[in-house]
Amino acid sequence: MERYMSRQNYTFTSESVSEGHPDKVCDRISDAILDALLAEDPLARVACETFATTNRVVIGGEIGLTDQAKLSEYMAAIPDITRACIKDIGYEQDKFHHETVEITNLLHEHPRTSPRA
Repeated sequence: MERYMSRQNYTFTSESVSEGHPDKVCDRISDAILDALLAEDPLARVACETFATTNRVVIGGEIGLTDQAKLSEYMAAIPDITRACIKDIGYEQDKFHHETVEITNLLHEHPRTSPRA
């Protein structure tokens, strides 16, 4: 059995989207949530996915911090983090504006009781 795949035996794919594309917006929102939690706790657990459509953002997955009280604070701050990210990107359209977009937070809290949790 060959140890490595031959260069002729695989398919390479990649995604390329333009600035302002919903995929890029969603990635930025997920990254902003990750960055906020890691700034609070370098051992934060974050598995976050974001979906955006006309006037709506849906965020799902799970997040965890060692400090349960801080975790609850961050869960409540998810809409603010999301709005700040959208504003930073520069969205000010009638059907997708940082001040009026509807945000659904479906993140689950994953309490971390130890660094290995």
